[in-house]
Amino acid sequence: MLFTHILSILIHLLISDSIAKFSAPEPVWVDLFNGSDLSGWTPKIAGYPLGENFGETFRVRNGEIQVSYENYTAFNARYGHLFYEKPFGNYLLEIEYRFFGDQAPGGEGWAWRNSGVMLHCQAPKTMGLNQDFPISIEAQFLGGDGKEERSTCNLCTPGTHVVMEGKLVTQHCISSQSKTYAGDQWVRARFLVLGDSLIRHYAGKDLVLSYNKPQVGGAFVNGHNQEEKKDGQMLQSGFISLQSESHPIAFRKVRLIQLDSLNLSRPQLEKWLSEWLDSEG
Repeated sequence: MLFTHILSILIHLLISDSIAKFSAPEPVWVDLFNGSDLSGWTPKIAGYPLGENFGETFRVRNGEIQVSYENYTAFNARYGHLFYEKPFGNYLLEIEYRFFGDQAPGGEGWAWRNSGVMLHCQAPKTMGLNQDFPISIEAQFLGGDGKEERSTCNLCTPGTHVVMEGKLVTQHCISSQSKTYAGDQWVRARFLVLGDSLIRHYAGKDLVLSYNKPQVGGAFVNGHNQEEKKDGQMLQSGFISLQSESHPIAFRKVRLIQLDSLNLSRPQLEKWLSEWLDSEG
């Protein structure tokens, strides 16, 4: 018994030492946005076929993806999403965004300085013509008005649920613990996505929200094809899309690391991520 106990301690020390000395491979960033055009991206706007970019809602100006309503006379619930061409399951996503300008006429009050990135989206080709939001997990971006507190990197769940602290959460939107970002400043948002086992939201380098077991269920999605909404199905991967909800927003960086390529254990991943966030800010 004593020998077994000593052996167990030695193995634990060896593993801990190997983690401490571990040097992660250099990550390879994949730029989803090339800085010049919308290559690799496809719009889906409610009321229009996949690929039709009504009113040039999504455009590239000055090296940024801009969501613009210059060619709208009224928003008319034309919620839109710009889909990247391939799905992902395990990744670290980094986005820099800023709100600008005035909200489109007819936009909902809650949509003022409101947008987001949708994670684990259903395939865009499966969306209904008039569908407002993809079945997905929304990492919600909100801008402040300079007066009230308004967190960003929140969670909303169109047609989905998640688990937090071991309990199924059916509430549609959950606020993060981020500070408020008012004005037209650039905000850096990051998302650690590990299939259906863990999703974390970071505002800058601060962890502001964490949950797991994303799954299909609930409401807050309309106009969808019923066969695409399989309640209880776990979301292990999916498409990424940028949102159009009636307030102009710009994205100047959209990139990710496919974590499978790093071949890290969970403790190694945690150590690498902590060191990377400290170095990047």
